[in-house]
Amino acid sequence: MTRVKRGTVTRRKHKKLMKLTKGYQGPKRVKTRREAFLKAGAHAYRGRKQKKRDIRALWITRIGAKCKELGISYSRFINGLKKTKIELDRKILAHLAIAEPRVFEEVVKKAQAGLGKAKS
Repeated sequence: MTRVKRGTVTRRKHKKLMKLTKGYQGPKRVKTRREAFLKAGAHAYRGRKQKKRDIRALWITRIGAKCKELGISYSRFINGLKKTKIELDRKILAHLAIAEPRVFEEVVKKAQAGLGKAKS
C-alpha cells in the first residue's frame, strides 16, 4: 500500500475551523475549538426557537397592558375575540395596541360586546 499524507487536508480543515471560531474564548487547540463550535451551534439552534417564544410573550404583555387600561383582562379580551369570530393574531393586536390605540379600542369594544351576548 502507498503512504497517504494528509497534511494539506488537515491544515485546510484546521484553518477553516479557526476562521469559524475566530473571537471565541479559550485555548486555540483544534479539539477545544471543535467542541466550542458544536456547542455554539446547539445554542444558536435553541436560541432561534427561544426567540419566537420571547417575541410572543412580548406581544401578549403589550396587549395585556393596553387591555388593563381599557378595563378588561387579557383572557376575557381573547375570549371575546373568539366568540365574535374576530381572527386577529397577537402580532397584529400588539401593533394596534401600540401604534393605533383608537382602532384597538374599537376591537376591545367589539370583544366586550361578544362577551355580553354570551351571558344572556
